Amino acid sequence: TLLFAGTFVRATVLPDLPRVVALSEDTVSGTRVAEVTVSCSNSSSSPNVTLDSIEPDHPFNSIAISSDSTDATTFRAEVTLRAGAELDARQVNQYTLILRAACPGEDEVEERLFVRVTAGHVLRCDTPFASAEGDVVQVLADVAPRTPLYAVLPQPLGGLMFRLRNHNTPLMLTRRGVVLAPDNGFDPSKDTQTFRLEIEVMDRRGHNCSGAVRVDVLPSLRPRVTFLESHRAVTVTEGTGPWEVVTQVHARGDNVRYAILAPVAPALFSIDEVTGEIRNTRQLKVIRTHLLIRAYNALHPDDHATTMVNVTVQGTDRQAPRCVPAIFVSQVSETESPGNTLVTLRCTESTSTDGCLHYALEGPPSSRSHFCMEGPRLKVNTTLDYDSEAMAAQGFQFTATIVVTVGGQPLQSTRVPVLVTVTPVNEFRPACPNGATFTVPETAAFGSVVGRVAGTDRDYPLDSLEYSLEGGSGPAQPFSIDRRTGEIRVVGPLDSQQQKSYRLVVRLTDTHNDLDLRKRQSRLCDVFVRLQAVPDQLPVCIPEVQELQITAGSPGSRQPVTRLLCHSSPDSAVLTYAIVGGNEDGRFRLEGNTLVYLPSDRAEPHPFVLLVEVWGGSGARRRSTVVALVVHVAPRSTPVPPSTSTQHTTLQKEPLVVMQTEAEWHPPAWFVAVLTISGALLLATVGCTAWNLLCRNRAPGKLFLAK
Repeated sequence: TLLFAGTFVRATVLPDLPRVVALSEDTVSGTRVAEVTVSCSNSSSSPNVTLDSIEPDHPFNSIAISSDSTDATTFRAEVTLRAGAELDARQVNQYTLILRAACPGEDEVEERLFVRVTAGHVLRCDTPFASAEGDVVQVLADVAPRTPLYAVLPQPLGGLMFRLRNHNTPLMLTRRGVVLAPDNGFDPSKDTQTFRLEIEVMDRRGHNCSGAVRVDVLPSLRPRVTFLESHRAVTVTEGTGPWEVVTQVHARGDNVRYAILAPVAPALFSIDEVTGEIRNTRQLKVIRTHLLIRAYNALHPDDHATTMVNVTVQGTDRQAPRCVPAIFVSQVSETESPGNTLVTLRCTESTSTDGCLHYALEGPPSSRSHFCMEGPRLKVNTTLDYDSEAMAAQGFQFTATIVVTVGGQPLQSTRVPVLVTVTPVNEFRPACPNGATFTVPETAAFGSVVGRVAGTDRDYPLDSLEYSLEGGSGPAQPFSIDRRTGEIRVVGPLDSQQQKSYRLVVRLTDTHNDLDLRKRQSRLCDVFVRLQAVPDQLPVCIPEVQELQITAGSPGSRQPVTRLLCHSSPDSAVLTYAIVGGNEDGRFRLEGNTLVYLPSDRAEPHPFVLLVEVWGGSGARRRSTVVALVVHVAPRSTPVPPSTSTQHTTLQKEPLVVMQTEAEWHPPAWFVAVLTISGALLLATVGCTAWNLLCRNRAPGKLFLAK
């Protein structure tokens, strides 16, 4: 409160101003820029605070006032960033805000707030878009045109421009950074297609980043448009009225539509693009015409198929020939010889003789190549090979139509449908695989796969075989074979020292290759299985020397002393433990790998040095290790309280090594004979030499004896 010329003047105070605050140009809308304290002389209602700026079009909201819960005369004015505001430090790097505040009944005060705009962060593109390889997206080839495939999402968002660096791609990039499929979609007839887009992103301040995206277009999974039959013949009576249904075509696929391709401007017929119904547009006269019908996918017009419809309009003034049989359905063996007759038609016409009848075979090219007409006789034209892929694609059936026409005008005809089914004959024996030799380690577990016998058979269905093992499985043949797959598995123990290899005889038997299931052929194949020796390793015990101390229990009891920790390679091998030294009075025994003490009436302390042999395997494959155990047994009368606890001490001195060597030599027979003869000759030579010496020096010898 100020006093001027005897008058009290009360003024509002802005104690926080003037001051400077910093604001990044990346700050989002609604962010609080500053909070200013407004102090009034007395408690009253909220003050009136207004905000102006020296710079026009400042990006700040009007002042928001809130009271201070601790002081009734203090209020807080909040300055926030307006919605949609865009800060650019290169254009305006500082705003000078003028705050005017006036409490009720008090004079107005004016102060300034300086807002300094700082440069924002550098524009960043997310990974993996910004990586060297770029991001990857996979789509199907039948995706609709202009479908969004990928969106570039840099940080921060807003006010960005996207530019495509490479233009050799049918894909499109929108202004919002969305990658779209081509206007006409992808070509579904191609295999996997790959497109790479290199995209540059730039903000309004000139910051930029770039990246790449690879679009893999996978083959479509939808069914292709196909006609059930590639050829159809229709006969209509002369005088049929307009808009009658002549025939209807059907095609498989999605979103199928129909159209007439030829003639280009059909005058007599039209087709319903949805149902495929073909109708005549006017009253029909005697005529023969060909309609080329196209079926296509409405969403993917490139997916299409065609069929031919032959329309014959018959006159009513003459009768068509009558044929027996009217329909021919037959089964023909694949070994049917070319030239054999399948059926002979008997056709008659009221005003003509057989000489005026003409026979023709219509239908798919495959039917017309395998069969032919010779007068009224339907004959086999080429070999009917059931075991070919072309025959399997036909479904082992041929359809055709025998058209019997009468000479003269108008043209009269009768159509005899033909359906021939080719039946299989088991012609070939199964074949053995080349070099059926497998190797398996002798430690292979039960059920391990040794290999697969891949037999072949040229009869359809190809390689339809069953497998069996001659002699079955047993100790002499520890293997089995899967009847369906031919996989050989281990079903018994293997030992390369007892038998290094096995010769298995596998029988291959074909199946489903003849109508008569009893007509099956088989072949025996030799399969060799070699055993790979796996060297055994000595068991390893930790530690190899132990010093133990126990207190004897009551006689007749059983005291566990220690448990030996040993392992061998392979880990699945079973180890055997035995006390081989130091257990003269039988006070110790082994239960598995656990050493047990059997107390006696002995009163004095007594040490035992036990040698325990640990081995794995059996017979000639036995490999063992010796463990030394020094056990100090304290009697029950000692001050030490009775206890069955065991104290383990690992000796720090040099380990006790126990070695037992047994050597023996069995010389061959020839060596013994030579040694015997040499000894005899040596003895004879020494004897002869001694006798000669005695005979020469007999007198001197006597003198020597006398002396």
